[in-house]
Amino acid sequence: MTSPSVTNDHSRTARIRVLFLSWFGCGLLGKAPGTLGSLGAVPVAALMVWTWGPNSLILASILIFFAGWVVTAAHLKGGGDTKDPQWIVIDEVAGQWATLAAAPFHPAWYAIGFLLFRVFDIFKPWPVSWADKKVPGALGIMLDDMLAALYAALSLIALQFLWTHIA
Repeated sequence: MTSPSVTNDHSRTARIRVLFLSWFGCGLLGKAPGTLGSLGAVPVAALMVWTWGPNSLILASILIFFAGWVVTAAHLKGGGDTKDPQWIVIDEVAGQWATLAAAPFHPAWYAIGFLLFRVFDIFKPWPVSWADKKVPGALGIMLDDMLAALYAALSLIALQFLWTHIA
């Protein structure tokens, strides 16, 4: 895994950008940065839902998607990594929050949502794979995770339906 490049710019802005894109360092911790970034998003999601209700995750995932897009674009334009750097995990945060917006506020459902999002993000069924390979730059980095989140959220909804109608 390559570490973040701030192009010899050790300014406060560059450090804040790396902190945000790595989700407060989750993406810098070692192996499986996407999983660690997703895991780091879960307690924040639970806190948001507990404080402001489940709809807060929908708004937060949209806001973090656009903020991640803008900040990732700035990083790439500033001479940072050119492809999808593994340490950038803000896309996983947006996707994990979008997934958990469909989950009941319960640890078991959050665990299922976490696992479903990781499966769809790792295996990338179409159109996730299309966005990953064909959409360039910061938008592509962010978009494939949101599409994986859509699959995961729909799967969560289907599982909830089955749970309430079969169990």
